Amino acid sequence: MEKIAVYYFLFINFISFLSFYIDKQKAKNKSNRISEKTFLTYCIIGGSLGGFAAMQLFRHKTKKRSFLLPFYFIAVLHIGLIYGYARYHGSV
Repeated sequence: MEKIAVYYFLFINFISFLSFYIDKQKAKNKSNRISEKTFLTYCIIGGSLGGFAAMQLFRHKTKKRSFLLPFYFIAVLHIGLIYGYARYHGSV
């Protein structure tokens, strides 16, 4: 079961990272964009690490406060959940 969780985590973070990259390219080309709701959905279902990495690497969505507040809330929530899981299972 833990192996499936790791594969899921890697997959959803890759998808999140990739979506930020694609949207950055679309922004440069003034093309149809990916909605912030889509980004936040990827993040809430586990892709916040990939989203954060892409934001830093591509300098995308790093100044838009209306996006950053829910994004960082989700990231902090995930950190708390991971810490709680690790503590409960004796890893911390």
